[in-house]
Amino acid sequence: MVMSAEKPGPRTAADAADATGPASPRARMSLRERKKQLTYEAVSDAAIALFLERGFDKVSVAEIAAAADISKPTLFRYFPAKEDLALHRFADHVDESARVVAGRAEGESPLDALRRHYLDGLERRDPVTGLCDVPQVLAFHRLLYGTPSLVARLYAYQSRSEAALARALGDSVTDRLAAGQIVAVLRILSLENWQRISEGRSADQVYGDAVEAAEQGFAQLRSGLGDGR
Repeated sequence: MVMSAEKPGPRTAADAADATGPASPRARMSLRERKKQLTYEAVSDAAIALFLERGFDKVSVAEIAAAADISKPTLFRYFPAKEDLALHRFADHVDESARVVAGRAEGESPLDALRRHYLDGLERRDPVTGLCDVPQVLAFHRLLYGTPSLVARLYAYQSRSEAALARALGDSVTDRLAAGQIVAVLRILSLENWQRISEGRSADQVYGDAVEAAEQGFAQLRSGLGDGR
């Protein structure tokens, strides 16, 4: 799916509280893991700020390292590729669909759980759904979709998301085929939402069409995958 980042730029106190609340993954991290995660975020934030200001291709890794006050070798230990600096926050969403399937209610099918989760995301204007008109998110999306190397790298993240979902479904050939179809539908739905907003419509204006498109997408998945999926 098209996985947007959280708001690029400085984090607010509310962001920090959300990231460390009792139900968050970070709350279960060790102190060492939390420090490592904070370093990831600080370096990524510094990189994104530079990318938004000057463009991805015009910012060097050396400049990012200097802005984050670390050495280039240290930076590459955290981020193997320059593109990962911009897409770091997508890593949090790689196994999102798999987690939704694994955590679904008793008696709820995987497809019903994913549909419910996606519709809830639309209602919350989750950037992952593309239905978000927050200026910082719009700026990040313009950077992402306007940079071919970032789009190419994003497909690697989507492949990992597909593999994680396939494992959650059972990891048979049929499950892998289903995961590929589901991830493709989520990606197209989210991209459609972003494109409409990029044309100047607000998230509220697009919401109704986004819900209708999502229902159509999941109906097509259901007819193709069967009710048991």
